[in-house]
Amino acid sequence: MPRQHGLTYVWRPISSGRHAFAATALDAAPDCPVTAYCGAEARAADLHDRPEQEWVRQGTCMTCWGVLTRRGR
Repeated sequence: MPRQHGLTYVWRPISSGRHAFAATALDAAPDCPVTAYCGAEARAADLHDRPEQEWVRQGTCMTCWGVLTRRGR
C-alpha cells in the first residue's frame, strides 16, 4: 500500500500539463522514471513539492482524465 493514505492515483503538474500518476509513483526513487496514465513520463522527483502556481498554469490532461473515468465504470 502506498504511503498516500489509501489513494490510488494523484494529479501532478509536469511540463506538459497536470497528469494523473499511480500513487505508488510518489514512493519511487527520485531518479526513477514514472509514467502517467496517458503515457507522459517524468522523474519521480518531479512529482514532489510542486508550487501552487504550477497547478494553476497547467491544464488537466484530458487523456488521463478519460482513462480514470473509464476505470470507474
